[in-house]
Amino acid sequence: MLDFFTIFSKGGLVLWCFQGVRGPAATAPVNALIRSVLLQERGGNNSFTHEALTLKYKLDNQFELVFVVGFQKILTLTYVDKLIDDVHKEFRDKYRNEFQQKGALGLLNGTFDFKDDFMRLLRDAEESSKVRAPTVMKTFEQSLKSQKTVKCMIETRGEKPKEKVKNKKNKGSKKDGTEAVAVPSKASVSDKQLSAAGEKEELTKDEILQKNREEFFRRHMKAGEKSRSPKPDAQKEKGKKPRVWDLGNSNAKVLDYSNSATNGSAEACPVEEFDPDMALGDKNRVPGRLYDLEYESDDEAEEEKVVQNPSKPSVKKGGLGGMFGMLKGLVGSKSLTREDMDPVLEKMKDHLIAKNVAAEIAVQLCESVAKKLEGKVMGTFTTVTSTVKQALQEALVQILQPQRRVDVLRDVMDAQRHRRPYVVTFCGVNGVGKSTNLAKAGQDPDHRTGISFWLIENGFSVLIAACDTFRAGAVEQLRTHTRRLNALHPPESHGGRTMVQLYEKGYGKDAAGIAMEAISYARNQGFDVVLVDTAGRMQDNAPLMTALAKLIAVNAPDLVLFVGEALVGNEAVDQLVKFNKALADHSMAQTPRLIDGIVLTKFDTIDDKVGAAISMTYITSKPIVFVGTGQTYCDLRSLNAKAVVAALMKA
Repeated sequence: MLDFFTIFSKGGLVLWCFQGVRGPAATAPVNALIRSVLLQERGGNNSFTHEALTLKYKLDNQFELVFVVGFQKILTLTYVDKLIDDVHKEFRDKYRNEFQQKGALGLLNGTFDFKDDFMRLLRDAEESSKVRAPTVMKTFEQSLKSQKTVKCMIETRGEKPKEKVKNKKNKGSKKDGTEAVAVPSKASVSDKQLSAAGEKEELTKDEILQKNREEFFRRHMKAGEKSRSPKPDAQKEKGKKPRVWDLGNSNAKVLDYSNSATNGSAEACPVEEFDPDMALGDKNRVPGRLYDLEYESDDEAEEEKVVQNPSKPSVKKGGLGGMFGMLKGLVGSKSLTREDMDPVLEKMKDHLIAKNVAAEIAVQLCESVAKKLEGKVMGTFTTVTSTVKQALQEALVQILQPQRRVDVLRDVMDAQRHRRPYVVTFCGVNGVGKSTNLAKAGQDPDHRTGISFWLIENGFSVLIAACDTFRAGAVEQLRTHTRRLNALHPPESHGGRTMVQLYEKGYGKDAAGIAMEAISYARNQGFDVVLVDTAGRMQDNAPLMTALAKLIAVNAPDLVLFVGEALVGNEAVDQLVKFNKALADHSMAQTPRLIDGIVLTKFDTIDDKVGAAISMTYITSKPIVFVGTGQTYCDLRSLNAKAVVAALMKA
């Protein structure tokens, strides 16, 4: 039983609707489908679940139409796919002329009386699902085994099966020279064997045995003579000679640094003292501003390659062949088919995987682009490759701009008006940089960047809660962070107000309790922001995931940020899915609190392999709030979707 079936244009105009059961209208589930799937370029799967309903949809890219059917997800309706295909074909064939002649005006002013046709197609689809007979087991006469004879199933001892002999590869196939000589000799041997086989049929068994013995001894005598052949006088020198490179230095003493006086000495590597000017990095920056991520794309170089590629076939095939070769890739005002796009999409999928996009996500992206373009009419001088690439770029930009944008500064000011601290919790696996990105500080002043520094520069006081009570040195690390930040922003510069402070209770304590005490302390002392640092944990560790869910459920932070590396590919999907699942499973609340945003670290180490950003955003629909791109306090960036896509699409 269908709940509804609706047909609407991509512009949002409902052309026809069928309501199967009494109840709420189809507006809410269809709007959820548009918001979560169609606008977010997640059309790889034609099914979508909204509360108790399952929605299946089909796109008509030629006339910009969307067909959606909804039914209860507890039902198993096998005819839905056939029904939506039949309705799509019937509706577009019936109103094709109206769409082609009137265009958008035809949608606005047209009347679409489709109820009788729909009910007929629905009855046919339901009857076709009932008519299907149950599958019957094959009889022995229908099986392949019945066709085999007894003779072919008898195996002689010592005889090799024919299939194995055919599939056996020649070990000497790598030697091209010997292979050419060996081919005719094999043919002559096979001829001799055939003639010998004919003679053996005429001889008696005793004569055959005697002949085989003589042949056996003859072969062994030849093998013995070869083994007794004299060895060459020129013996190879024992030992291994070092390889001498053409452009290298043959003198090994030049490369020997073992006796260097400066190697390992403390005087040669003096400890660098903390310098606030070096920690700040760019002196021309605007204090407190979070700059966008930048990337210089090579669009001009790519355009030159596209222009040069069609000229290559013309050299081999001549002027006429080159012209036809160039026009072969052009689509002259015809609809795109799946066969046209498959070779291009396959290359695009391999390109995305090479750029560190998770394999599953790359397949879904290409499938979504194929559904978006299938049936679309292209221009005369538009190539399939450029069309697919442009659609993929638009899809990637749309994915990196999710539904909800996180504006931390605005939310902090809103919390100030309510006289309460704004609480941010950081979680993630081990070693991704949770404590580091709170406020990086170490022996080397060039290696630091942090969210605390950005908040302090915007005039907000920060309390860091040391809730990593498991890892040795975690509290001392945060204490060093706090000392360095107070050196950069001393209380004298802020009217005697301490801008950053550490709340710690040592090791082995309950992290949820420490976070609760820190939030209460921040409320009493008037701190604007509380940054909760948690212990790193693997996504498969159930006890630690339970503790994290407890910390988030008890303290109800305003923002839960997942800290992930830009170096991971498929692992990013596994981490985010299992973190969200663990938070949902181990939370006692009716509506569990999940991850709100992502902090992508180590972005300056991956060059143009930025696929982890796509994987993380696609799998969670959550925004990337911060990007760590460098080694100073000021190298914290906000995500620029176009810059990331430009790096991703770079050849």
